[in-house]
Amino acid sequence: MSRKFFSVLLISLFFVSQSAFSQDSQFGMELVIPAFESVAYLAAEADIEGEDASISQTIPNNEFFRESVRLTGLAQSTFDYGDYDASASFAEEAIYYAQLSDEYVADQLLVEAKRLLDWADSNNIAARYPNDYNESKGYYETSVSARADEDWAEAIDSAIKSIEILAALETGRSPSSLPSQYTVRTWASVRDCLWNIAGYSWVYGEPERWRALYEANKSKLPNPDNPDLIEPGMVLDIPSIRGETRRGMWEPGRN
Repeated sequence: MSRKFFSVLLISLFFVSQSAFSQDSQFGMELVIPAFESVAYLAAEADIEGEDASISQTIPNNEFFRESVRLTGLAQSTFDYGDYDASASFAEEAIYYAQLSDEYVADQLLVEAKRLLDWADSNNIAARYPNDYNESKGYYETSVSARADEDWAEAIDSAIKSIEILAALETGRSPSSLPSQYTVRTWASVRDCLWNIAGYSWVYGEPERWRALYEANKSKLPNPDNPDLIEPGMVLDIPSIRGETRRGMWEPGRN
């Protein structure tokens, strides 16, 4: 097969991908990189509350990201001009710099996540908010491991989650407003049943939404065909039904 064929094939993989995304850059070009090659745009677009401003400004404007944008523009223009060899070369370089950008973004986020964990250790957060602290630390450790494996998507996503939890506490806010799990109490004490549980304000606030709880926990029930039979001590998962953020176990007395 001809050199031109291989050049066109590489360019096609670069510009025409079912999983591709596009982002307008400050250079006025259209950045098109297969999603499986680069995830830096996720961090660039992420809204990390409480994150240091210097990091949020640096992530989408790092030199590697800007270079990938520039090379993508050159790959597009040379392809349109008909110089397939040059376009393929530019496309290959653009992907390389996008990967460097991913590494840079992951490292920046890990630095911030580590800063917040150090802050938490200095302020006894582990004792005051054990669930939130342990969850944030778990995400951080997952991110570190993923970074070592060069799994940039996981490294970035886990670092962001770690930051979100502790950044909220650092600024004096609750890191999460709704629980994702609930331990069933007795009928005698609070009359727990799926109908009543769904009616709790921190679940759905609507008893008629009990079926969402039933479908999410059917396999845990003593009799999966009987939604009325639940037992004290069972841990029910509370699925999100309106896109609401849920995390951790419900704690009595917590607002």
